[in-house]
Amino acid sequence: MQLFKKAVILACLCFSFSLSAQETPAPNFGKGLFNLVGKDSTWTMRIGARMQILAIANWKESASGDFETQESNMLIRRARLKFDGFAYSPKLKYKLELGLSNRDISGGSIYTGNTPRYILDAVVMWNFHGNWELWFGQTKLPGNIERVISSGNLQQVDRSLLNSRFNIDRDMGVQLRHKTKIGKHFLIREKFAISQGEGRNITAGNYGGHQFTSRIELLPFGAFKSKGEYSGSDLKRENSPKLMIAATYDSNQNAVKNRSNMGSYMETDAGLFQTDINTWFIDGMFKYRGFSFMGEYSDRSAANAIAKNLDGSETGSVVQVGKGINLQSGFLLKNNIEISGRLTKIILDQVITGKVPETQYTVGMSKYIVGHKLKVQSDFSYLDSPGVSNKLMYRLQLDLHF
Repeated sequence: MQLFKKAVILACLCFSFSLSAQETPAPNFGKGLFNLVGKDSTWTMRIGARMQILAIANWKESASGDFETQESNMLIRRARLKFDGFAYSPKLKYKLELGLSNRDISGGSIYTGNTPRYILDAVVMWNFHGNWELWFGQTKLPGNIERVISSGNLQQVDRSLLNSRFNIDRDMGVQLRHKTKIGKHFLIREKFAISQGEGRNITAGNYGGHQFTSRIELLPFGAFKSKGEYSGSDLKRENSPKLMIAATYDSNQNAVKNRSNMGSYMETDAGLFQTDINTWFIDGMFKYRGFSFMGEYSDRSAANAIAKNLDGSETGSVVQVGKGINLQSGFLLKNNIEISGRLTKIILDQVITGKVPETQYTVGMSKYIVGHKLKVQSDFSYLDSPGVSNKLMYRLQLDLHF
C-alpha cells in the first residue's frame, strides 16, 4: 500500500514537471485563455471563460411596516465558456458560448427534449459584401440595448425589471446587418432578423409562426470607443460626447409563449394557444468623460392576450402585455470606483395580467480592477408595489473573465 502511494505521488510530480516544461504563453488577462491560429492561417479560435459569484439578501415589508428577512442566497450566477474566431476567411466569423451554471442551463421542458440548455450562442457571421453581414444560427436578437449588452459588461449587478419583463432574448434564425456612414461622423446601423419565435434550444419544432425583428441605430457623433455603446459604464472615458439612439420593432406571429419567445407556453385543451405578440423598444446610450446614461422604453401588445379553451373558458394563461421604462446613470471616478443609480417602472395591464405597477429604485457601487474583466459590484434596491408588500434587496457580486 505504501509503495502504491509513493508511485502515485511520483506520477503527480512528474506530471506537474511536464506541464511546467510545456508551458505555453497565454494572452493578456481578459483577452481569452488561448488564441489558436491554424498552421496555414485559415482559421483562428479564441477560448475564454468567465464566472459570476453572487450573494443576495432580501427583506419583505410586514403588516406593521417593518422589513423582515425573507431569504438570503449565494450562488454561481453565471459560469460560461466562450469560443470565437474565423474559419476559412476573416470574413466568415463564428461564436460559440456554453452555459455551465444551474441558472444558465435551467428551463428545460418537453419542448427542449427535457435536457439542460447548455448552448447560449452558436452563430456564424458572414461579411459577404462591403458593410453587409449575414448571420445564421442561435444568438441574441437585435432587441433592447440592455439585453444585448453582455451580462459580463453590465453597470450594475444584473439587468433591470424592464429587461426581465419584456426582453426578446435569443432565438434560432437568420439576421441581416448593415452599417453606413453619412458625412464625417454620423453612423447608421440597420439590423433585421427572421427567427423561429420559440426561444433558444428548442428541439421539438416550430409550434407557431415566425418572429420578425427590425432595429435601427443612429450614432450622430460616430462610434463609441471599443464598442462602448454596448457596454455599461464609461470605462474608456470618452473625450468627446458619444450618443446612440435606437428603435426596435418585434412581431412574433402566432406566438405560443406568454412573453413572445420567452416565458411559459400557453396550453389549452386543444393544444397550444397562438396569438400575434408585438413589442416596441426605444432606447439610447450617452457617454462623456466618465459619465454615462442609458434609457429604455418598452411596449408589448397582443392580438388576443387571454388564452382560452375550445369552449371559450379561460385557461389562466395570459400574455404579459404592458409598458415599461428604465433610466440608468453612473459616474466613474479617477480611482475606477463608480456610483450608479437606476429607476425602473413596469406597468402591466392589470385587468389582463392581474399585476399591479412596480417601481424599483437601485443604487449601485462598482470597483473596476481590470475593467469589466475583474470587478466587484454591489447594489441596493427598493421595490414599491401598491397593495403588495414592498421589498428590499442587497446584492454583492464578483466577476472574473479570462
